[in-house]
Amino acid sequence: MSDATTQSVLFPSLFSKPVLVSFDERAMSSDGGGLLLKAVDDELGLTAALAGCLRDGRQAGKITHTLQETFAQRVFGIALGYPDANDANALANDPIHKLMIGRDPIRGERLASQPTISRMENAVGPGELLRMSTAIVKTVLNRHKRRLGGKAKKTKIILDFDPTDDTTYGQQQFTFFHGYYDSYCYLPLVGTIQFGKEKKQYLLCSVLRPGNSCAHAGFVAIAGRIIEEVRSLFPKSRILVRLDGGFGAPVVLDFLEQVGVEFVVGLGNTKPLKRRASKAMAQARRDYRALGTSQQVYGETLFKTKTSWPHRRRVIFKTEVVVHPDRKPKDNMRFVVTNLRMTPENVYKFYCQRGDAENRIKELKNGLAMDRTSCSRFLANQLRVLMTVAAYVLMQEIQLKARHSDCANAQVSTIRNRLLKLAAWVEVSVRRVRIHMAEEFPAMNAWQRVALASGGHVP
Repeated sequence: MSDATTQSVLFPSLFSKPVLVSFDERAMSSDGGGLLLKAVDDELGLTAALAGCLRDGRQAGKITHTLQETFAQRVFGIALGYPDANDANALANDPIHKLMIGRDPIRGERLASQPTISRMENAVGPGELLRMSTAIVKTVLNRHKRRLGGKAKKTKIILDFDPTDDTTYGQQQFTFFHGYYDSYCYLPLVGTIQFGKEKKQYLLCSVLRPGNSCAHAGFVAIAGRIIEEVRSLFPKSRILVRLDGGFGAPVVLDFLEQVGVEFVVGLGNTKPLKRRASKAMAQARRDYRALGTSQQVYGETLFKTKTSWPHRRRVIFKTEVVVHPDRKPKDNMRFVVTNLRMTPENVYKFYCQRGDAENRIKELKNGLAMDRTSCSRFLANQLRVLMTVAAYVLMQEIQLKARHSDCANAQVSTIRNRLLKLAAWVEVSVRRVRIHMAEEFPAMNAWQRVALASGGHVP
């Protein structure tokens, strides 16, 4: 095919008249709604704060793209569904993408290319990554302190931490085989925060770890910094930490008690714990035989190991007989250790609510491709993870501003499809930049609501 024919496609007999599709309009974009990302980012100051953590070692006279421009371009691209740096080449002249980083959408210079972005990713050091992680935590906490207003003083704050697998396929540093996931991978640790009785969790961090790490590797350092930041901004808050069974190690429990937070942590089904719950298990079996349906019995015990636990701790257990159609009844025992002052049943139900935090991980991986860690350097991959976290924070901010619309509880991919992936024609005059979008589209009311809540107004 010649260059001329690749600019158009002809359907000669599809309709009553021939249909010719031409790719020849330079002032158009398929990401017209991306301006919302720019608006919420300016409000939060997120990409500016993160780019400010990076050290620029380039010669000043040879710089075409500043670090802040390149970083913002990358974060906005991830949010818009372009997780690969290679996508930058195809989007270099996109008018909306240029407008989002402050360039003239028509006459402005091309955006950073893939090599420029890759050099930025590979130049990062550990100190810069730590400062960026702290900047994200501070940005999120400050945002919600403003949102909650007077309620922020004595609100209950729930912190959830959970590991996930990030499968690797190349020669990345510190990728190892993990038996549980049966693959070579990294093992990121994801942390979220929840306020009061609100059901929604907000992303705080995602820290990349080697693939052979145990579930609680690095938790004490990561959680320690986050708890310190939370207490500095919410000094009278009640902090609760929820963790699954992979964190039930003495070093984690000792740390949580030392910093004075409330916690509920899953435990493994060890023989000493099973013996403590044996009477409750027998009661659940009797209830099942009497009623013929699944039965649960909750209880508690004060438990101390011979060497690893320095004192007795409160352990909650749930004993259960599970009944499924056409299957034999199955015994099920679960244990958590806690210092919460609630009934055993309420403690366990509170612990089970941590499962919703796993939905944030699914969105990070399925909606924003957090697991696109294909750089050979480990630190470069950690930067990619942090850029994905920044993109997710922006998407959650859009979700917050759309709270009275049908996008209030939408996932990342839904928000992108409804509010951001909009065809737009950009027109530039002496006085203004005008963006023309469809006269009607299904999420118009939600888009306008977010725009007005992000600094826009009706002319």
